[in-house]
Amino acid sequence: MNSLFERLLSTSEVMEALSDRHFVRAMLHFEAALARAQASVGLIPQTAAVSIVGTCKVELFDVLKLVREAGSARSATQPLVKSLRETVGLFNQEAERHVHFACSDQDLADTAQVLVTRDALHLISADLAQILTKQRDLADTHAETPMLARSALQTSTITTLGLKCVQWAAPLQRAQQRLGLAADKALSLQFGSLAVSQTELQGKGPQMLALMASELKLKAPTLPWRTQRDEWVALACELALLVASLASLAQDMLQLAQCEVAELTPPNNTCSVALAAAQRVPQCLSTLLLTLAQDHDGGLGHWQAALAEWPTLLISTHGATRAMALALAGLQVHTDQMRSHLEARRAAAPSREAASPFAPELAQQAAELARQHLLDLHIITES
Repeated sequence: MNSLFERLLSTSEVMEALSDRHFVRAMLHFEAALARAQASVGLIPQTAAVSIVGTCKVELFDVLKLVREAGSARSATQPLVKSLRETVGLFNQEAERHVHFACSDQDLADTAQVLVTRDALHLISADLAQILTKQRDLADTHAETPMLARSALQTSTITTLGLKCVQWAAPLQRAQQRLGLAADKALSLQFGSLAVSQTELQGKGPQMLALMASELKLKAPTLPWRTQRDEWVALACELALLVASLASLAQDMLQLAQCEVAELTPPNNTCSVALAAAQRVPQCLSTLLLTLAQDHDGGLGHWQAALAEWPTLLISTHGATRAMALALAGLQVHTDQMRSHLEARRAAAPSREAASPFAPELAQQAAELARQHLLDLHIITES
């Protein structure tokens, strides 16, 4: 994930959010919340919880060593749990046996993944809001700027740049709304899988779940989603749709920027990042969809495959979102070139009837339509 090639298509912020160190920190946050909740309901001693929580600091662990051991163990969680027990035992031997009590490795891995995904989604949402703000501003400024509309790569009629900007923004606004709804459903605590003995929880599982969810600021699920991962994959689908819409915007801008047209000039190498993301994301989504079909109460390799695909999906999405935010921020609009192409097309029309699709009255109608839809462009900003 930290390779040069990944960084060409991503951002330093999302790479940090999905880094090994950040994932280890997320696992430790889970273990701390687990210990606090279990102590609160009387499952483990308060003194043990204090020792565990005090040890759940990423600075106390050799992250690189944990990563190497995870590769050898073929487990993202077991080396961390083992190291946490050992470190807790150095200060409180009695507390060591209460580490990771009544918890499965998948509970730990899934919830840590949810936590780092939430951080990545904040980055994506912030840049998406910037894109929509810039598109709204462009639409307002250029509501009456006439230009040629093109269909099947041929000129078709007259429109305005403002209306085109509104049309760019509409699918992204819908993506923003759907992504928020999908995240609300998917960012859920995982706890209580079938690997955990219910007798160990002594009937206090629901109370413990609520306490952990509150501390981690996650939704408390009605059931463990160990094999019920539809909401999680639905979130992936929304990310993929967002990337596809960003790629469509990039393609449109590039076609208007090519030398034969030269009506727009985006910053160099921005649009290409969104197009590259659109070629990578479908493969990630395909793998995640395949993981939905599991054997009985848990198959082999499913959640491990999903765990490996999510970083690529998230870094590609944020890379595309940031790239298009930069493309719009640095976009140069050449209204003189737009007008020149429009006038040339009118002059080439063989008759009055042929010129009618390029009549000024149609541009005014497009401007009115752009202003009408501008009123409906509500942008959700990150708090």
